[in-house]
Amino acid sequence: MEDNNRNLILATVLSFLVILVWYTVFAPEPVSDQPSGQPLAEQSIGDQPLAPAAGTTAAPADLAGDAPTDLAEPAGRVAIRSEALEGSISLVGGRLDDLMLTRYRETLDPGAPEVRLLSPSSATADDRISVNLTKPYYAVYGWTPGAGVDPALVPGPATVWELESGETLSPGHPVTLAWDNGAGQIFRRTFQLDENYLFSISQTLENNGAAAFAAAPYGIIARHGRPDTQNFFILHEGVVGMHDGSLVEMKYNAVAELDVNPREGRAEIFEVNGNGWIGFTDKYWMTTLAPAPGQAFTAVVKYAEGADIYQTEARFPMQTVAPGTTLSADSYLFAGAKVWEVIRGYEENPGIQRFVDSIDWGWFYFLTKPIFRLLHWLHGIIGNMGWAIIALTFVLKTLVFPLARKSYISMAKMKELQPQMEEIKTRTGDDRMKFQREVMELYKREKVNPAAGCLPILLQIPIFFSLYKVIFVTIELRHAPWFGWIQDLSAPDPSSLLNLYGLLNFGVPAQGTLLHSLTLPVLAIFLGVSMWLQQKLNPAPTDPTQKMIFAWMPWIFMFMLGGFASGLVLYWITNNVITIIQQYTIMSMHGARPDLFGNIRASIPARGKDAAKTKSAKPAATKDAGK
Repeated sequence: MEDNNRNLILATVLSFLVILVWYTVFAPEPVSDQPSGQPLAEQSIGDQPLAPAAGTTAAPADLAGDAPTDLAEPAGRVAIRSEALEGSISLVGGRLDDLMLTRYRETLDPGAPEVRLLSPSSATADDRISVNLTKPYYAVYGWTPGAGVDPALVPGPATVWELESGETLSPGHPVTLAWDNGAGQIFRRTFQLDENYLFSISQTLENNGAAAFAAAPYGIIARHGRPDTQNFFILHEGVVGMHDGSLVEMKYNAVAELDVNPREGRAEIFEVNGNGWIGFTDKYWMTTLAPAPGQAFTAVVKYAEGADIYQTEARFPMQTVAPGTTLSADSYLFAGAKVWEVIRGYEENPGIQRFVDSIDWGWFYFLTKPIFRLLHWLHGIIGNMGWAIIALTFVLKTLVFPLARKSYISMAKMKELQPQMEEIKTRTGDDRMKFQREVMELYKREKVNPAAGCLPILLQIPIFFSLYKVIFVTIELRHAPWFGWIQDLSAPDPSSLLNLYGLLNFGVPAQGTLLHSLTLPVLAIFLGVSMWLQQKLNPAPTDPTQKMIFAWMPWIFMFMLGGFASGLVLYWITNNVITIIQQYTIMSMHGARPDLFGNIRASIPARGKDAAKTKSAKPAATKDAGK
C-alpha cells in the first residue's frame, strides 16, 4: 500500500512540478497577438531591406537605393479588397506593404481594430495609412541584373511602377504593374488573389532590345526590428520554411546570430531543388514566399545588424532572355491567418509541400495533429468549440478506457483490502520493514498490482500536454466562445472572486497572471472540487505525510491551473468528472462503494473463499485492536 501511494504521489507531483515550472518560469507575458506593436513614429530604423552584394547565387542588387522621400506627393497605391483582406500595394517598388485581416480583431471588443499584418516603411507610407502603424513588414519583388547588365536597367525596391491593367485587386480581378527601362525591356508584375490569403505573383521580362538580356527574379519578405513575440519556449515564432521535405525553424535571436558570410553578411542559404517555401510566422499569422511547385530556387535567411532588418528571400536562377522573347517567373505569397483548413487546402492546391506544418505542432506532433483534427471535426458537427472540447474528452476517455479499466479494478481491490491494511499497520506498529513485508505478501496473495493505480495519471499527462499545445497555438481556439462569461477558450477564465464574479463594477488582475489565478476564477473552483472528489475514490494513504500531500493537492492545482487557458481547464474538469463516474461504477461492481461526500463505508464482503478470508480476518483485527 505504501509503495502504491508513493508511486501515485510521485507521478502526481512530477506532473504538478512540470506545470508549475511552465507557469512560473516560462509562461508568456500577456501581450497582444499583433504581428508587432511599436508605432511607426517611434522607430529609428532604415526604410529599405538589407542590401546584399551581388554574386553567383543571384543575390538581389542594392536594395537600399533611392526610395522617394517626398511623401507630400506619393506615387500612388492599388487597393486590395476581399472578404478576408483589405489593404493596398504601393507603386513604389510594387510592394505589398499594407494588409489588414478583416476576419480578426485585436480583442473581443466589437469596436476593436482589425489585425494588421503588413505595414509600410516611411518611404512608402502616406496619410491614409500612416497612423498607428506597426514596425515595417512587407513583401517586395525585383530582378537581379546579370553579368554586363547595368543595375539601373532592372527594377528594384525604389522603382516607381505604373498600373497597366486592373483597378482594385480582389478575387477574380487581377492587377498588372509595368515598368519600361527605356532600353527595350519591359517588366511586368501581375498580382492575383483568392478568397482567402494566397497571392499569385507573375513576374515577366519582355525583351524588345537588340541584344540578349540576363536577369534573375526574386522575392523578399522584410521585417524591420524584432517583433513583439509571446516569448514562450513551447511556441515557435520567427523564420519558418520547408526545403525538399526538411522543416526550417529559426527564432529571431538565432537569425541575429547567424554566421557572417563574406558576400551576404549574416545569412544562411538553402538550395531548394523543387519543393519549398520560406517566410516569417507569428503565433497566429504568417507571411510566406512559395515558388511554384517544382521550381528550383535559393532560400535565404539574413539579418542586417546596422538596420535591424530580418529578411527572407526566394531567389530564382539567372536566365538569359533572347531578343523578341519573354521570361516569366511564377510564385505565391501567403499573407494571413494560419487557419488549418485553409493552409491544408493550399497544400493540396497549388501543392505547397507540407504547408500545414507551418503550424507549430511541436515534438509530439503525432499526438497534437490527430487531437486537433478530431477537435476540428467535432467543432464542425457541434458548432461550438467549448462543447467540442467536452465531446473530445469523452472520445479520448473512451479510447483509453480499456487500459484505465485495469487501474480502476486494481483500486477497487485495494479498497477491499483497506481493513486488512489497517490491521497490519496496527499489529506491526513502528516496524516498517515488517509492515512492508506483510503488505507485499497480502498483495501477492490477493493478486493486486499496487502500481496499477498510477496508470490513469500517466495516461493523462501526454494527452494533457498535447491538448495544451493545440489550444495554445491554433487560431481556431482564438476568441472562440463557449457560453456565458467564457468568450475566449484560448484565454484564462476572466471571472474573479475580487469583484464577486462580476457583481461589483471594478477591474480584476490581468488574465493569465498568477495574481489572477489566486482570485479563484469559476472554472478553477470547479477544477479543484472535481479533483477532490476524484481523490476520494483513490486508496487512502496510511502515512500521515502522504495523506497531507493528497489532501492539499487538489487545492494547489486549483490555484495554479486557474490561470491556464479556459479550454484546457474545461478539458481537465470534464476528464475528472468522467473519471469519477467510470471509477465509481467499476469499483462498485467489484465490491468497493466509496462515499464521495464522507468517509469510506465498509467494503461489501467478498464472495466465496474471499468471504471466508474476510470473516476470519475480522475477529483478529478486533482482538489486536483491543490490545
